[in-house]
Amino acid sequence: MTKQLEPRDPSGPSTDPQITLRSPAELADALPYMVGFHPTDSLVMVAVHGEGGRFGGRLRVGIPASPAEWEDTARQAAECLIRGSERRAGKPDGIVVFLCQDPRDGETGQRVMTRLRPLAQRLRLACGTLDVPVLEALCISAGRYWSYCCPDPRCCPAEGNALALPGTSVMAAAATFAGLQVRGSLKDIESRLLPLRGAAAEEQERALDRAAVALVPRILGGATKEEVGAETLTLARSLMERLTLAPPPEGGPCADDRDDALLGHDEAATLILGLQDREVRDIAAEWMEDEEAAPALRLWRALARRCVGAYTEHAAAPLTLAGWVSWSTGDEPTARIALALALRADADYRFAQLLHHACNEGMDPEGLRHCLREERRRREPARNRPAAGRPPGRATRTARRGTRRTTGSGQ
Repeated sequence: MTKQLEPRDPSGPSTDPQITLRSPAELADALPYMVGFHPTDSLVMVAVHGEGGRFGGRLRVGIPASPAEWEDTARQAAECLIRGSERRAGKPDGIVVFLCQDPRDGETGQRVMTRLRPLAQRLRLACGTLDVPVLEALCISAGRYWSYCCPDPRCCPAEGNALALPGTSVMAAAATFAGLQVRGSLKDIESRLLPLRGAAAEEQERALDRAAVALVPRILGGATKEEVGAETLTLARSLMERLTLAPPPEGGPCADDRDDALLGHDEAATLILGLQDREVRDIAAEWMEDEEAAPALRLWRALARRCVGAYTEHAAAPLTLAGWVSWSTGDEPTARIALALALRADADYRFAQLLHHACNEGMDPEGLRHCLREERRRREPARNRPAAGRPPGRATRTARRGTRRTTGSGQ
């Protein structure tokens, strides 16, 4: 099997270097470079086009824990990838499937492969029903891979084959040359965006309660939404400046711990509630490039981690902003993960829905960047005035709910 991995948009013309893959081993090694991270607990499907086997659209979803959901998942995933490919680059000539899952307690990688075989079969049937064959289906677990399509034990033994060590293969060297980057594992990326736990989470939830209670009398007492919005944006800019003046260690949990230490619980609570207003959020979305992008992304990640307890739904706003900045700065894999988490927090969050669809469709974010720049230019003469907006929405509801919760707890 020969497949070409193109490092950027597979649906349009490309002069980028191409990487040729000829075996299940090379496909397994290429997977992190195709999606931008090491997928864990994931079903990944890749469309293949033309005689040369050009890779096209990709789809990643979590593997349902219940086998009863596998048939629906297989059908929906096949339809989504094939129909989406038809809109962008024509109907695929084939599909490559990857099932990636770490062993459970007491399991081996081989046992994972056996357990997931019915899911692989359902995927092959679902794709075949739409007249697109599955060219290869691989299970990746515990540092090894297995082929569900190859019956030859000489190349695909029952115990599986070991994956190449990270960074040691020809694929890794070629991908680096082509500009492809792997950003850790799915769990690593998600961990930077998920809510805090333990004592810090409890303290943050109390701060959110206090901030919510304080918001009600301000609104009922005549404080306008515009004033609250202007204060929110001023606080956000102040925190971005604080982050800029304290660059974190390079990447990973240490960087996030440093950022968390720079934000007070009450500051984070005030900003989280303020971002529930769509007008404020839209203005914050303008900080998506140049020197503003990095501190903005750090701030949105930190705020997403502070949406704890009864306030987890509020994470949709900072997660969407984190996804937007990531996409705007070229980190599409992280953008997709952040936007998916935003929709997990609030499935009806329209801004996240639109960005998630646009990112997955391979659209260029420059169109939205241009619109936001124009909005900022029009508002620039009035930057010192309160931000205009609509009547209070979720922020007001949050404050009222916070009043009830705090009163009921006796605080």
